[in-house]
Formats: sequence, C-alpha cells, structure tokens
Amino acid sequence: MRVPGDVHLTGLASWLPEPVTTQEAVDRGWYAFADREGSGMRAVRVAGEVPAPEMAVRAGRTALRRAAASHGLTADDYGALLHAATYHQGPDGWSAPHYVLRHTLDRPLTATQIGPGCLGMLAALELAAHRLAADPSRDAVLITSADNFSAPVVDRWNSSRLFLLADGAAAAVVSRRGGFARLLAIGSASAPALEELHRAGEQLFPPGITVGRSLNFEDRAAHLRRQWEQGTAAPAVHFGDVVADTVDRVLEEAGSGLEKVARICHTGYARGALHSIYLAPLDIEPALGTWEFTRDIGHVGAADPFLGLEHLWSRGEVGPGDQVVLLAAGPGMEVACAVVEITAGPDGPASSPTPSPTSSEEDHR
Repeated sequence: MRVPGDVHLTGLASWLPEPVTTQEAVDRGWYAFADREGSGMRAVRVAGEVPAPEMAVRAGRTALRRAAASHGLTADDYGALLHAATYHQGPDGWSAPHYVLRHTLDRPLTATQIGPGCLGMLAALELAAHRLAADPSRDAVLITSADNFSAPVVDRWNSSRLFLLADGAAAAVVSRRGGFARLLAIGSASAPALEELHRAGEQLFPPGITVGRSLNFEDRAAHLRRQWEQGTAAPAVHFGDVVADTVDRVLEEAGSGLEKVARICHTGYARGALHSIYLAPLDIEPALGTWEFTRDIGHVGAADPFLGLEHLWSRGEVGPGDQVVLLAAGPGMEVACAVVEITAGPDGPASSPTPSPTSSEEDHR
C-alpha cells in the first residue's frame, strides 16, 4: 500500500534492560557452547521482574516527549493507542493496552492489542496510517510493543535455534504533523500453508500455558521433521519467496527498489535464521541490515525493526534522503514490510537519549 505523503514517524523510543552475555549463559550451563558459536549472538537483554506493559509505558513516555518537543503534539491530538505483544502481558481478563494508555496519554481513547506475533508493531503502523486517513479530527496515534520472557515456563536460551528471546520495549508516534521519517509504503503477505509450523505437535485446547507447557519452538520443529521423515508431504511454499516478493512489492509501491535502500531493520534472529529467512532471499549482505546491533540485543518480539531504526537514526547511520526498510516475520506465516524515508537528523530536542533502566526518574514511579 502506497501511503499518502502526510504520515510520519514523529517520535521514536526504546527501553532495554541490561544485557546478559551468551558467554555467561554458557558458563552457567544455560546455553550450549556449540549453539552459542553457531548463533553468533553475543548478548540478550533480560528484564527480570519488570512487567512488559511497564516497559511499554517507559518507551511510550519518551516517544511522546520527543513528539511534543519536535512537533508540538499534546495528548489531545491522539486518536488511538495500539499495543503489540507476542507473549503474556499480565493477568487474564485484563487489558495491557489500557494500562499503557492510562500511564501515557491518559485520555478516553481506543486502546487495543495488535498481533500477529513478531510483526505486530508493523501491523500497528499500518493500522495507524489507516486511522489517520479515516479520522481527520486527530493528528496522531501512539504505537507500542513490549515483552518479558523471564517467566518460569520459558527457556529463553533454548526455546528456538532461530533466535534468543529478549526483553524490552519500543514506541513510536505516528502523525500527520511531520517527523523525522515519512512512511512511503507498507504491506504484508501470508503463507497459510505454513500455519502449522508454530503449533506442530500441540493441541489447540486446552492452551498449553494453562497446563504449564513451555514456549518451545524446537519441540514443534522436531515434531514436523519426524512427520516429514515418515512420509508426510512438507509444504510446497518457501517462506523466503514470500519475504522477497513482499519486499519487492512494497518497494515498488514506494516508487523505489532495493538498490536505493540505505539500510534494512529486521527481526533479531540468530545468524543462520537471519541468512536463510532474510539475507539469502533478498540477496543482501549482513552489513545492509542491523546484525551488529541485534546480536547484542536478541529477539525482542515485535519491537525489533523499531529498535533497529532508533539505533541507526540516533547515531547518524542513516540521514535525510535515506530510505530504510522495516522488516519482520511472524506466525501464520506472515511477513510485513514498511519503507520510510528519513527527513530529519537526530539534532534537536526530539533526539534526547533514551533513558536507561536506572537513569530516568520517571521510570521509577
């Protein structure tokens, strides 16, 4: 979908806890040495007992403050809050988005949780663009994402060889007032034939978490491999083709091409998965992406592309005129892609550093 020229990223922020190195994980017996060597990962961020919605609040407040400083947005200018999450946020029957709303904008707005999975924040960005087009009475939407995988039933080091689960949050203000980046195009595509990949070997009811079953993608992948070895036909769809086709289509809608892209902000996969899912299908080198950043962060659910964008923009690695692709994949299987053009550098009140877990007074309410 080509986006009209008045949709911008006006404020962007992240909140990341302290890193735990993969060397420490090996030393403590949490992570196998061979897996560490194969993944290429150096560290992951671990939040301990900080709730995911609280992380979203911390990132959201910073994004709102930056949008107010740069473009004068106030709480009354917002029409909605969209919160993306890939894991449990708190008590059953409770609304994490409304917690984030209460502690950020604190206005009687629509607040809702967005999926699916790790492309949720890009899905929220697309919905925000539609919302702004449909409702001219409000100039902005706040989107957030946060996850904490420190729950006892989750083994962040071994739940998947594709990634190491990490904790953290990102937030973005999407508005028609202007900003540091203009949204040129956004879109997604799914491969329903691959839907089983993330549930193989597990019954749909009762939900696994209600009977104490852990989040373990490796067990599900092993179940599928056994089925294929026994003669069950593997899906004919190659997900890398879905990734390449989606990126090509969205770039074409943006009036661009991969050769014009300065950087790609992608999911925080381990080295092998990054190559097979993104780099090889797109025929690009790791340097075009954010590998040197994500290998010290891990896979922070739906927040990854926005964490990468803030990292690149705040350090001047991308600047005015540069086009950046935001790219994520999630269960379903589905891939989402957005193309933004940087329109301003990180020089001004909107580019103040993101508060660390211990440096912001507002983070210790």
